[in-house]
Amino acid sequence: MSESLREKSNKRILVLANNDVGLYRFRKDLLAALLGAGHKVYISLPDGGFVSELVQLGCRFIDTPIERRGMNPIHDSKLFHQYRAILKEVKPNLVLTYTIKPNIYGGLACRMAHIPYAVNITGLGSAIENGGWLKKFVLALYKPALKGARVVFFENAGNRDTLAATGVVPKGRDVVLNGAGVNLEDYPYQSYPQEGAVRFLFVGRVMHEKGVDELFAAAKRMKQEYGGGVEFHIVGSFEEGYKPLMDELEKAGVVKYHGYQSDMKRFYAMASCVVLPSYHEGMSNVLLEAAASGRPLITSDIPGCREAVEDGNSGYLCPAKDANALYGAMRRVMELSVEQRSEMGCRGRERMEQQFSKTAVVTETIKHLEI
Repeated sequence: MSESLREKSNKRILVLANNDVGLYRFRKDLLAALLGAGHKVYISLPDGGFVSELVQLGCRFIDTPIERRGMNPIHDSKLFHQYRAILKEVKPNLVLTYTIKPNIYGGLACRMAHIPYAVNITGLGSAIENGGWLKKFVLALYKPALKGARVVFFENAGNRDTLAATGVVPKGRDVVLNGAGVNLEDYPYQSYPQEGAVRFLFVGRVMHEKGVDELFAAAKRMKQEYGGGVEFHIVGSFEEGYKPLMDELEKAGVVKYHGYQSDMKRFYAMASCVVLPSYHEGMSNVLLEAAASGRPLITSDIPGCREAVEDGNSGYLCPAKDANALYGAMRRVMELSVEQRSEMGCRGRERMEQQFSKTAVVTETIKHLEI
């Protein structure tokens, strides 16, 4: 290989993210592809349980604490200056940013240092979705942060259109991907359960904006109507305010709580249907994984969820924040035969193969990175 070609293929790529779990679970294929192409990949994020896996993959780790929630000026200013120091040390040829604070403060730091960067909008977040003064503040930060980006990736067209309407997205530099995609080998089709209760599975953080209040209300009605013929399984950590309610629901036999789980395949295998009544998403990886596993879906008719489902064919869509509609969708699933639910899951798998494969998303991403 000539020196010029070696130099071209051996770029220093810096990834700024706010946690190791999401980066490993949803971006490891992209990182592996970049490493496989001969690039040096540095990851800047808080230390965590999956950092060792990312290092084993070949990434070089830079411990960077982040206050993920809230807008504390002191903490955020410190993060911005950390990013500036990291850029000076690593001297990257390209920076990839994920989630709101790395997008904003990493984007601003890159723009000031004249370093090419690509921004990934993995969801609008509560600040923008809920409106008010915080939305105006975040958009005021986003506009200069995105202005110098080589490309701004979105996980659904709805999020792109919402931000584009505010004027913060540089014209001609937005790209909509099918989320992070789903690795069809990591999540193979699993045979549909033929016996026992109909098991509804929720996977995600137990918090208000994931629609758990509506889920629990619908679950209570379903248990009253179907008794032992229906089960509700909850997988994921919870916000502290929900602990008393979770304890109460478990004690009453309404739900079975499994806590956070790193390996989801066995839970998708036992599920009859996966439910995500979220208020907002970038692109729900849970829905993609569940559909790839051959499970029918019930989810909110919102950007980031509706893309994963063909209503009435591979699952059901219902309005967000509507416990009655969610209950109705669950009853529709209950009324289907095992064969009908299984066929619905198979159609979901086909949809993932045709539109959401991880390989296709990684290829499309790298094409737009122009490296």
